[in-house]
Amino acid sequence: MRIGELSARAGVSVRALRYYEEQGLLTSRRSASGQRHYTEDAVERVSFLQRMYMAGLSSRTIIELLPCVDAPSAETSDAALERMAEERDRLTDHIAELIRTRDALDGLMATNRAYRETLRAV
Repeated sequence: MRIGELSARAGVSVRALRYYEEQGLLTSRRSASGQRHYTEDAVERVSFLQRMYMAGLSSRTIIELLPCVDAPSAETSDAALERMAEERDRLTDHIAELIRTRDALDGLMATNRAYRETLRAV
């Protein structure tokens, strides 16, 4: 299938598909005229990539996980599990930082509200 059909079937932009190829996440064959052609498996591959991005993984991390997807083995599975655990820890730390930031903002808002109440009392 050509890039437009893959885009429509996978529900992503043509630009995203080109990006996936640039990053080494997706492959295509080229016709004599240079048009990209994808196999039927590309639809599921793009869906997988979208799930990984939605989980907060970077292209670099996804590339590290692809051997487990493309050629599952005990070795690639162990490596993928270790990498996913690292990513989960990174996300947990990021979430904790976001919560601290939100709490600090809540404190500033409370201080501002209290100050505004003193202005109304005058």
